Amino acid sequence: MGKFVIKKLQECRYACVSLGEVMLRLDPGEARINTARNFRAWEGGGEYNVARGLRKCFGLPTAVVTAFADNAVGRLVEDFIMQGGVDVDHIKWIPYDGIGRSVRNGLNFTERGFGIRGALGVSDRGLTAASKLKRGDIDWDHIFDELGSQWFHTGGIFAALSETTPEVIEEAMISAKEHGTVISYDLNYRPSLWKAIGGIEKAQEVNRRLAKYVDVMIGNEEDFTACLGFKVEGVDKNLSNLESDSYKNMILNVVKSYPSFLAVATTLRTVKTATVNSWGGICYYDGAFYEATHRPDLEILDRVGGGDSFASGLIYGFMSTGDAKEAVEYGAAHGALAMTTPGDTSMATLAEVEKVKGGGSARVDR
Repeated sequence: MGKFVIKKLQECRYACVSLGEVMLRLDPGEARINTARNFRAWEGGGEYNVARGLRKCFGLPTAVVTAFADNAVGRLVEDFIMQGGVDVDHIKWIPYDGIGRSVRNGLNFTERGFGIRGALGVSDRGLTAASKLKRGDIDWDHIFDELGSQWFHTGGIFAALSETTPEVIEEAMISAKEHGTVISYDLNYRPSLWKAIGGIEKAQEVNRRLAKYVDVMIGNEEDFTACLGFKVEGVDKNLSNLESDSYKNMILNVVKSYPSFLAVATTLRTVKTATVNSWGGICYYDGAFYEATHRPDLEILDRVGGGDSFASGLIYGFMSTGDAKEAVEYGAAHGALAMTTPGDTSMATLAEVEKVKGGGSARVDR
């Protein structure tokens, strides 16, 4: 493992470009999906949420590469993206056939859960425009060479959407690496996405193929197990403190198998209830481990997007300080704050992240 070489922002249009599907999230609030009469609309997607966090919370210029069916729903999601400040110039628009026989936009019904009732997600994303992206659809050399980006982020959700999306990721990674762009990948294992196309075996085949291009690999325990085949041994899931040597041993096994990784980061979460989690993170960089402040009884409003906000905080920390300890602290603090508000995307400010990162309390600010 070596250290990052991050291009100067002055030489690039973007700090980060993300590749992934962005769906319309329909949130029943305190109700259940199957009994709701009203839904609040948000935008969200694992890879996009990272670009959105880097722009809205950390103030860095970002862009998303995705595709939409060109209808009012697609334009609504675009409007949400624009409100978040993320560049929409690289969205591919697909003509809509009128009823969605050949292409459509993804919907994601998500209830937050409470207490002993866990969160529930029901996605409706078959035949989506993003899933139909294929090699050659995007001019990656234009993005990474002519425009320039310090960082490229994508992940296992987009990789699972179709037979062609891993090829798009590989094509993007090859171009990013050629032009000196740091590549991060969040494994983000979702059993429902892989179930019909080969399950864990297919997930491992695809993710192992893409891993060889990655500089920064991100995930949690389940992600590394399901997507790359590494297991955490000897961890009591009822423990509130997950700062365990077992997780570090897993990461060491990961970097032995993938020596091209410059950093490996994992969130540490124990779910006590849907609304109380233990939360933390570990990052391995340049031969050493760095652990974030552990938060044993973090109160959760909406857990969706917590891992994505961890990733954007981690990226910001590396970009702004070059220090792995600072990076994992930014990631854990941002992820914790993101889970205190509804929706997939972070509503935190940089000042709030730095306050939490520095040990600040929840006393009222006036």
